[in-house]
Amino acid sequence: MFDFGKIVDGSKGVKSDSYRRTIERLIIKGLAVQHIESTVEMVVNNLQAGKRSFVIYGEPQSGKTEMMISLTAKLLDEGYRYIVVLMNDSIVLLDQNLARFKKAGLNTVPVSYKELLDTTVKIESQSRIIFSKKNASDLKKLLELTRKIDNLVVIDDEADYATPNSKINKNEKSRINDLTGALLEKGIYIGVTATPARLDLNNTHLNEPEYWIDYPTHPNYTGQDVFFPTDMSETSKFNLELLPDENDDIKYLRKAVLSFLVNSSYLNISREEHPYTMLIHTSGKKEDHTEDFKDVSAIITSLSDPDNKKYMPTYEYLWELARTKYPGYEDQITSFIMAKIESHYLAVMNSDHDPGNSVAGDPPSPFTFIIGGNSISRGVTFNSLISMFFTRDSKHSIQQDTYIQRARMFGSRGDVLSHFELYIPKQLYAVWRRAFIFHRLSLQSRKNGNGIPVWHEGMRVKVAANNSIDNSSVTFDKGEMSFEKFVYSDEIESIIISERSDFEKLAILMGKLPANSLPRYLIDFIHSFSGSDENSIIIHKPRTIMGMDPKNTDYAEIERARGLIAGRDLLSNAKPEASHHLFIFYNDKSEARVVYKFNENISFIKGRK
Repeated sequence: MFDFGKIVDGSKGVKSDSYRRTIERLIIKGLAVQHIESTVEMVVNNLQAGKRSFVIYGEPQSGKTEMMISLTAKLLDEGYRYIVVLMNDSIVLLDQNLARFKKAGLNTVPVSYKELLDTTVKIESQSRIIFSKKNASDLKKLLELTRKIDNLVVIDDEADYATPNSKINKNEKSRINDLTGALLEKGIYIGVTATPARLDLNNTHLNEPEYWIDYPTHPNYTGQDVFFPTDMSETSKFNLELLPDENDDIKYLRKAVLSFLVNSSYLNISREEHPYTMLIHTSGKKEDHTEDFKDVSAIITSLSDPDNKKYMPTYEYLWELARTKYPGYEDQITSFIMAKIESHYLAVMNSDHDPGNSVAGDPPSPFTFIIGGNSISRGVTFNSLISMFFTRDSKHSIQQDTYIQRARMFGSRGDVLSHFELYIPKQLYAVWRRAFIFHRLSLQSRKNGNGIPVWHEGMRVKVAANNSIDNSSVTFDKGEMSFEKFVYSDEIESIIISERSDFEKLAILMGKLPANSLPRYLIDFIHSFSGSDENSIIIHKPRTIMGMDPKNTDYAEIERARGLIAGRDLLSNAKPEASHHLFIFYNDKSEARVVYKFNENISFIKGRK
């Protein structure tokens, strides 16, 4: 007998297992899932606690798309029927991610918002997963499409890009910020990014950093600790080629291209045949992309045209290079290149050229070359990447979030890491590495503090664009930095004047003083730039503030308008090379402050929530 109630109950069981099936699919593929499950659980906890705007941050190329798929499945199981996934204004990126969502087998099939525009079915009649790019035209149509829907959950991929309000200090809203805000009037905002600084300092959609979620990396992840280590001796895990800062000679690009051919050929000979990619990152100017395309094409032509005068010399160079890198394989490698060179794939990827999602995600040839600037710098995953070449140095300050996103070499490099090559101008690598050190310290400061991160800026690294930093809600500590007052005692003085090393004193003081009087992020900053080099740090003898000019000095607050540290205070015969200077100033009420100065132009920026 037909029992409709039984049918309904059975359907509920099928509907509510989307998340379980998604996790099982990943396990069958041999992928780690614990880091995904912990992140999804924290999101659910936030939602159950009534949090409606927060951020998930994870390292570049750390598998955030799989996490978003799993999160979407869990949200569906939890009864959230309408989920919008926002992508950068890139067809390649949208197509790549929409395809991955569709293949995941979710109970609700993900669609582009354009697929719903002409339908006669009411959009609110069933659960929806809707994809849209973050541009004004698409967002306006999406708003109209979802006008009758309440309780939208918006998952904003690459959330720090376009969504923050770039007119925050003009008391206006930038277009994308205004449109995404309108989308959220009855919804929940979950930003996903590898670079959350701008979202914090911009106070984007009132996200709460105390409730941000750290998406851990998976066991096979290769990231900043490998490519930009604190200890430079660790770069031996891959091949780092530092180029001259001023000379943009084509010989360096030629060497990189030919070395990529050798590495890819060896990998194809020594294991199952597989395509590999080389990224050539040039400036944001399209004419530079064209020039680099011509240069690479000329190098390839010298190998594919027997009548080319460089044909024989180039193959001889390849043979010698292969003999140096992979002794015993030189003949096989050179023959493989000769046999396969005409099947190479060379493409420009920018707003004028779209080689397609399949090329970005899965290279079509053992010798795949992608040239571009901004379009290859954010969001798009390049599988089987074993070489990156940066053609030009940045002569000015770099923006931290932009360059962190450019680390396309991060990800599951696995057993090809030792064959990975990074060609980059020396100074650009130094500044890029510094940007990652700053980023690492900033995120650590959130964990060590009360949930509010402290962002580092200076030494040619900017944390975010000035127009995105809400000046009304942040504090800047520049040059001389002071921290919260504490009770001064003979014990503190005895530690400082003891015969211990300054790093030993610092460790003891950190254990004795309140956390906000000598914050952990400051200690981490010092160690990251100086290791444990005793000559780099000096803790000066404590001194009273009481003898300073009373007109410009606040004795109670231990502050002076022009700062407490004079230039001559930084001179030390004992440690003339010291760059980290720590002072303790105290008043007649047995109150004191730690005051710090670094002999570089560094700012510490903190949001006031």
